[in-house]
Amino acid sequence: MSGRLDPSVAAVRRAVRLSLGDLEPGQVVLAACSGGADSMALTAAAVFEGAKAGWLVGAVVVDHGLAGESAQVAAAVADRLATCVPFQGLDPVEVVAVSVGSAGGPEGAARAARYAALGTAAATRDAVVLLGHTLDDQAETVLLGLGRGSGLRSLAGMRPVHGPYRRPLLELTRAQTRQACAALALPVWHDPANDDLRFARVRVRRNVLPVLEDQLGPGVAEALARTADLATADADALDAIAGELATLAGLGTAAGPAAATEGAVSLDVRRLAPAPRAVRTRVLRLAALAAGCPGGELFAVHLGSVDALVTGWHGQRGVDLPGHLTATRHGGTLTFSAKVP
Repeated sequence: MSGRLDPSVAAVRRAVRLSLGDLEPGQVVLAACSGGADSMALTAAAVFEGAKAGWLVGAVVVDHGLAGESAQVAAAVADRLATCVPFQGLDPVEVVAVSVGSAGGPEGAARAARYAALGTAAATRDAVVLLGHTLDDQAETVLLGLGRGSGLRSLAGMRPVHGPYRRPLLELTRAQTRQACAALALPVWHDPANDDLRFARVRVRRNVLPVLEDQLGPGVAEALARTADLATADADALDAIAGELATLAGLGTAAGPAAATEGAVSLDVRRLAPAPRAVRTRVLRLAALAAGCPGGELFAVHLGSVDALVTGWHGQRGVDLPGHLTATRHGGTLTFSAKVP
């Protein structure tokens, strides 16, 4: 039937409507758009739903500057959006050029630069930022976390809501966003980086997930996404319990044997020792971060060594930590402090 709405278009619009249902009229909503099918479908749906709900919807196109034609590509994406998507009530598309560093490898550095730009846009306009990650992206994230042995929080994948960012499409597939773009005649740009096997995510997408689907049967991506949902619920519960224990053990208090003094952070071992390991190590991580340890360099091996000071202390020396810190135990107190030169 000629007037029937394509199911994929309806699914994307419904996902956006549910994700942003708490917003008031007049709220600024910015869709991060690369020009790919996921973000194009997301942007079009946000504009459609925003016109009904009274949101001020725009888009941000990030130019990473990683290829000679990147500025032209970003400008072309902005032109396509302005031409094909009926924005209302807001300067429609902003192109932001960023400088990508080298820390964290090519993928990590580009991601850090992108989020810095999007965070600035969100803060400047007091906006909610929409990200086009799909169920397939979530499945890849879970596999990458599993391969790195990064723990439950890594397996939890990407959150639907995190700060100013929202990911409405985490329950939809790339196939659905492609179909939505086709149904709406939206032009889509294919990023060559999505085929570059130098990137771990591309290798997972091209080589790992197809093998799993072939050997285990269809539905692997959906199962991995469900794993992320379950892991998120478990990790959130453990984090909440750890937060309560951290307070009992003295983290964040202003007095007592576990008080933070002169840049040091101390914990009451008697409070920590009886707790399950999953909770203890979370408290130890919180304390290390409070003492100034860089989170990106603090790994499970560090926390395991510090945990041994809690559960298996026999007078051994302290544990060196990233950020020029050390964790030492004296009697019933575990202290995180700067290393003595």
